[in-house]
Amino acid sequence: MADVASRTDMTTNERLRLIIDMMREMSKQTDPQVMVRAYGARVRQLLSVDRFVSLSRRGLVAPHYRITRSDFWKEDINPWKEPHRLPAFDRGLFGELLYAEEPKIIAPLAVPDDDPAAEYLAGMKSLMAVPHFDRGAALNMVISASRAADAFDPERLPELVWLSTLFGRATHNLVLNEQLQAAYAAVDHELAIVADIQRSLLPVAVPHIPTLDLAIHYQTSRRAGGDYYDFFPLPSGQWGILLADVSGHGTPAAVMMAITHSIAHAYPGPPTPPCEMLSFVNRRLASLYTPQFDTFITAFYGIYDPATRTLRYACAGHNPPRLKRPDGSILALDGVRNLPLGIAMDEVYEEAIQTLAPGDVMVLYTDGVTEAHNMAGDLFGLDGLDRVLRATNGRAAGVRDALLEQVEGFAAGQPADDDRTLLVAGVA
Repeated sequence: MADVASRTDMTTNERLRLIIDMMREMSKQTDPQVMVRAYGARVRQLLSVDRFVSLSRRGLVAPHYRITRSDFWKEDINPWKEPHRLPAFDRGLFGELLYAEEPKIIAPLAVPDDDPAAEYLAGMKSLMAVPHFDRGAALNMVISASRAADAFDPERLPELVWLSTLFGRATHNLVLNEQLQAAYAAVDHELAIVADIQRSLLPVAVPHIPTLDLAIHYQTSRRAGGDYYDFFPLPSGQWGILLADVSGHGTPAAVMMAITHSIAHAYPGPPTPPCEMLSFVNRRLASLYTPQFDTFITAFYGIYDPATRTLRYACAGHNPPRLKRPDGSILALDGVRNLPLGIAMDEVYEEAIQTLAPGDVMVLYTDGVTEAHNMAGDLFGLDGLDRVLRATNGRAAGVRDALLEQVEGFAAGQPADDDRTLLVAGVA
């Protein structure tokens, strides 16, 4: 008796080890086709199986079904990528078993010659049908068959239904994951194109403006974003400088940024004075676009005169630029501040004039810079921006680089959740 018990215990341990190895192998798989193949090989070690057939009625109506795989086939067909190659039927034993939605053992097995299952089960004397449930319905089924008449133990059927159905769910999840990854890749490709188009709308190069040293940084938090900057050459050597920020993030903001760019470049004649330029853009945004999309755009538009070093500007709800004077003092260009673009069509934009001097450094920025945050949720803020301005001297590029370094250091690896645009102008 002890010897028999020992052999029985060893058989149980061997089965347990086989199942553990199978689960470990399944957990490594990322390709559903490979996983099904590996699972089938393991199951053959557990059961006395000479033939298997997989069935599916997913996407079909009774009594239609497909045979999705079988070791009877000489070619391995991927049912998810080549469904058109799968044999389809609307009658026979396989359909009856699948639509019955119940596990079943048939022994002895006898299949009429005109049944679609006949060629798959030729020579088989017993059969076990195990359904795979999805959303409450047996959409798939695995048929195992053997040349032995008593190959399948009814006592083990509940365990096999449990194991097989869980495997079916795992396989389906891998299929869904593949489809999701493919969808993500397609969307990412489209977003990359949107981002390329968006960047093509920005100035190709920083213009040379006498008495003004310029440096730019443009960074979207996602593939595409809603920040926008531009330069407009004007009569008498003057230059228009525009910085705008669309509310929201990602592709919707990028589309609105493109619309804003189009409207700004449709201004009749030179885009001056600043108040008229912003009013023009605002009227078109508010009448055609922003109300239906529940969005708005902040903007700062200034016209710089290199001969007099004066900046005439208007502001539509945007962060006032920071101006560092040669003595180290810092002030905000907040002489005017009207509503953002796209909120009120009849908004009247006002202007202010700031006289600049050699040694001044002006920083235009979007709120992605000052609202950069660390893991504790603290913001870089105006204090951080001003601290860097006080500590830096020299060319605009050096100030820009110092600001970016400090912002990144403050964030300590936290990804940017808003677009960041910096325009640094040093007055010479």
